[in-house]
Amino acid sequence: QVQVVESGGGLVHGGGSLRLSCAVSGSIFSINAMGWYRQAPEKQRELVATIPSGGSTNYSDSVKGRFTISTDNAKNTVYLQMNSLKPEDTAVYYCNAKISFTDWGHEYDRWGQGTQVTVSS
Repeated sequence: QVQVVESGGGLVHGGGSLRLSCAVSGSIFSINAMGWYRQAPEKQRELVATIPSGGSTNYSDSVKGRFTISTDNAKNTVYLQMNSLKPEDTAVYYCNAKISFTDWGHEYDRWGQGTQVTVSS
């Protein structure tokens, strides 16, 4: 089975930095895209950043210029470097991977368990 494991969350003061990591493992043919989403209390889950395997990165306007998404394809890992963190960045951050299990098969979404990011004033 596929595993999507996130790490790197924690508590940081405003203006600080964190780097989230998400490693995907298992019987995977390909990862077509990876991304980060977040969900704050009483809010819907929202896009933070995505990085298709062969496309351009995409960022939410709220994080553009502060966050950077990147991948290490050899490790099936996606990172989210978060700088200049603000209290409004506080949320559970979820890793998403769009996965194909065969060269002809459908694409499936797989999600990590989430990692808490808390930014204090």
